[in-house]
Amino acid sequence: MALLGSMLKNGIRLTNAVRLRKMTPLKQQRKAFRKLVSKARFTEFGTTYHFEELLSSAEFGSPKEFYEKYKRLVPIHDYNSMFEGWWKRSLDGEKSIAWPGRVKYFALSSGTSEAASKYIPVTKSMSKAIQRSSIRQILTLGRYQNLPSTLYEKGYLMLGGSTNLNVREGHYEGDLSGITASQIPFWFQRFYKPGREIAQERDWAHKLDEITEQAGNWDIGYVVGVPAWIQLLMEKIIARYNVKTIHDVWPNLMVFCHGGVSFEPYRQGFEKLLAHPITYIETYLASEGFIAYQTHPNAEGMQLVLNNGLFFEFIPFNEQNFTADGELVAKPETLMIDEVEEGKEYALLISTCSGAWRYLIGDTIRFVSTKRSEIVITGRTKHFLSLCGEHLSVDNMNKAIELVSQELGISVREFTVAGVTHDTLFAHHWYVGTDDAVDASDLRDRIDARLKALNDDYAVEREHALKEITVTVLPAKTFYDWMASRGKMGGQNKFPRVLKKNLIGEWENFLTSEKAKE
Repeated sequence: MALLGSMLKNGIRLTNAVRLRKMTPLKQQRKAFRKLVSKARFTEFGTTYHFEELLSSAEFGSPKEFYEKYKRLVPIHDYNSMFEGWWKRSLDGEKSIAWPGRVKYFALSSGTSEAASKYIPVTKSMSKAIQRSSIRQILTLGRYQNLPSTLYEKGYLMLGGSTNLNVREGHYEGDLSGITASQIPFWFQRFYKPGREIAQERDWAHKLDEITEQAGNWDIGYVVGVPAWIQLLMEKIIARYNVKTIHDVWPNLMVFCHGGVSFEPYRQGFEKLLAHPITYIETYLASEGFIAYQTHPNAEGMQLVLNNGLFFEFIPFNEQNFTADGELVAKPETLMIDEVEEGKEYALLISTCSGAWRYLIGDTIRFVSTKRSEIVITGRTKHFLSLCGEHLSVDNMNKAIELVSQELGISVREFTVAGVTHDTLFAHHWYVGTDDAVDASDLRDRIDARLKALNDDYAVEREHALKEITVTVLPAKTFYDWMASRGKMGGQNKFPRVLKKNLIGEWENFLTSEKAKE
């Protein structure tokens, strides 16, 4: 086994050393676009929107001719318009609607703000693309000099949704993490944990219990999952084996590959569970595709996957393109990869090998390096607060919580913010989940001060229309109980950082009912 690990690491280093010089981001995206429209040109969507003409422009036209035609011929879609117009027919079993062939898998995704499940197609092409990007990410481990060759002999724990997918009218449906885990290549099976049997478990609490019981038998080196659930699992394992840290059970744990939400608010509490530092690697894997991943140590952001079944467009996230509620205007400005600027915030449009076309995924990003095409996720188009011009992003909120947690030496497990009225003006109500003792008034003042320093617009509005900031401290369990009450435990489910509209009332009613039980 030691020989196997050494061979794998040397092979990974060699792969990174001899990798051919990459094409420019624009050329990579033009090639990706050409492949997408070539594959889909005979589908219902492709014939409706003249993909033959687009393909001709991409192959023989000037560098940007194809994109000008694409913007003119194909409308922007949100989930509702894409599903009602096209994906619903695929769900009903029709072939070659938005992508060639019949779609056999659908990822169920509600994001963090919608009540009803969304059905996102996962085609064979997309499954292969996700596997390719996953392998490419593993290859980047060769750039981390602190990782020994023995890592490649250890177990990989992937904490995701059930691989026991629902079967309905000729297709399978479930969490994307469950779909991808059910299709793990045979050569990876020996390393994969929790293994086929436990991975099929649908009851999230029972799955965590089963993993906890087996944890002592595994030699885990690499953990993958959403931070909140990985932290919860590690705490259960530490308690079960009556030890101080997770390294007392898994001494060779070296890497945590995380995604879904910003890790920074969790870092303070997470690192209390470790005996020594580990390597953190961030990924951006959405139900719609594997969008980006961290490619080298100490990277500021994640590199967009420009050459593997995805074509990106970027909408400047400003008042010219979005309303105060985060709704897209009729004719927004859209940009290609060579037109973006560092430091500016954009909403993502993607076209994919699962048959999404000019699809508003709902996430906002910021470029930290245009040379490397590296981004950070800043939030959601509808998950920000701007009741009176404060323009408070999830990125601001995460950073404030991270800094205040460090100041006070507390672990904030979850938090959410609601924008509410205050007399004739406005207020923000923070709900902070921590099991550590903390004074709510002090916490409020520190969060408020940090946000003023992070966001000039927020600082201005705190002197004018944003008249009140309230903080309610709750046990972390309250947040998980609310998730459970909505059937959103585990997998890729995350607690919404911003509560809007009906979710505010639902959350407040839940808190009232919980208080009544006391």
